[in-house]
This record gives sequence, C-alpha cells and structure tokens, in this order.
Amino acid sequence: MGGTIAMAPSASGGIVPSLAADDLVASVPGLATLDAKITATTLRSLPSPSLGFADLVELSDRVRAEIAGGADGVVITHGTDTIEETAFFLDLTVPEDAPVVVTGAMRHPEAPGADGPANLYAAISVALAPAARGLGCLVVMSDEVHGARFVRKSHTSSTGAFVSPGFGPLGLVVEGDPRIRGAARVGLTLPADPRVVERRVGMVTMALGDDGTLLRLAGMDPPAFDGLVIAGLGAGHVPAAIVPLVAELAARVPVVLSTRTGSGSVLRQTYGYPGSERDLLERGLIHSGFLDPAKARVLLQLLLASNAEKPEIIAAFDQYR
Repeated sequence: MGGTIAMAPSASGGIVPSLAADDLVASVPGLATLDAKITATTLRSLPSPSLGFADLVELSDRVRAEIAGGADGVVITHGTDTIEETAFFLDLTVPEDAPVVVTGAMRHPEAPGADGPANLYAAISVALAPAARGLGCLVVMSDEVHGARFVRKSHTSSTGAFVSPGFGPLGLVVEGDPRIRGAARVGLTLPADPRVVERRVGMVTMALGDDGTLLRLAGMDPPAFDGLVIAGLGAGHVPAAIVPLVAELAARVPVVLSTRTGSGSVLRQTYGYPGSERDLLERGLIHSGFLDPAKARVLLQLLLASNAEKPEIIAAFDQYR
C-alpha cells in the first residue's frame, strides 16, 4: 500500500513512494529458506495519511479474493501512520482463518539501520505459521506480533514504536521462528461495504477548559456527522459545562465515548459527577471498551455503513469490553 518501507529519497528533498511490491520482496534476504511461493502485487503506493476508506474496501476485497484463491496467508506492507486503523478494518472485514499480517518500516530502505526487510521477513514468517490462524489481522513490527484491536503507534520515529498497551504482544519472532501465544479474535465480522465512504464519523478530543465549540460545529442542523467519537479525559470524562451539548448530540447521532489516555478501558461506574463516565453513559453515550478513539471510529463507520441501529452498535462495542 506504500509507506516508509517503500520510499526513497527524492531529488527535491525528503523521501517519497518509490518501490513496488516486487522490489520489496527482492530486498529481503533469506526468503528462499521459508519454502513458500510468494506472489507480489502493488495495490497502492501512497503515504498512509493519504489512504481512505475506499482504499480499505478495495484492500479487504483483494485480501479475501487471495485467500479464496488458495493463499495460505496474506502480508500487506503499509505506512505506519495509519497502520493500526487499516489492520483493525481488516480484522473486522476479513473473517477467514488464514493469517492476514500488516507490516511496515520506521526507516526508509536507504537509511542506516533500515528495518523494512527484517519486518517483512518476520511478517511472512508469521503469515506461514499455523499458530497465527484464526487470530484475526496481526501487525508485525520489530519481531513482535500484535493483535489489530490492541496495537498502537506510540513514538514518531523509534523502530520500537508499536505497542499493545495493557496487553502486550501476542507473540514474538525468535530467529525467524514465530512464537505465538495469542488469544482468538473477537467474533465480530462486518462487510467491507462501499457505502462506508459515504458515512462521516467525527472524532473530538477533550481538553482542559474545552468549551464545546468543536462539538457545536459537529452538531449543526443537519449534523455534520453521522456519528461521533469523543476521546474523553481520563477514564472517559468531559467538562461539566458541555454535558448538555454532549447529551443533545447523543440523542441525534451515535456518540461513542473513548479515552485520550492511550491505554486502558473507559470506566462505567466509578465516578458520578457531571461529565463523568457514569453520567455520560446514562445520557446515551456508547462505551468503547478497550478500543482507542481511532479504532472506535473505524468500527462505528463500518456499523453505520451497515445501517446498524443503536442497540446493534452497543452490542458490537460490548465485544471489546
């Protein structure tokens, strides 16, 4: 799909997409020892901030077609900026047991210590591993195997940027050998419906002294969004002054409550003051569970594309408690 792993320096400065899938496979030493037939296809060659839901629908369709055609596993190379959202989209829309593995690089191929070839080798190894079957989409970086629903990019440039807060990796790649101890995927599958590009789901992050201006813009009549994710403070909180506005929005469109903290689940019943998680859930907000705001947005977008009603949306998010 593109990303740093497929970039090279340009004459005008900076790195830009340059390499095709065949080039990436050719750059990895030792693939012949894996005793696997590898076919390479370039679907996109874009920086990952430029990918959209239409690209993910096509990617999901292609992955399912490859598996239907007999592939034992599928590896996708991808930019790391949005890799966690793409991985979670595939986790939701590709129900087959065959491993689907997403990988990338933090350093471009001509940088000292380029990590792309090692990540791609590890990803292919995991895609071939029987223990990776049935785990849903996986992200493999720096010899760690992460579940799509847990993984987050936690650093702008470190090769160890990817973590699964609160849970840790599902496995490791040791001397090229995947050692996987992961739990089975959540049993939720949604169609990669092309209508997903027509749905608009906003994401608003709360901050100290937030007066609700962004939420007011989101709640214009008609609403600017079909659904909304609020990245709350702490365990899922908002300033008391904007609670009526949040409640009004939740009465008009699905509003999912997540947390901006980067780790942990939104709480349900610990705090009881105005703007607390308990107060907001009683006012109709939807609990995101352990899903971070970006993943909550992906799930809500797919649910809305499937014309899910609020009880169905609540039930879907409850699977990530």
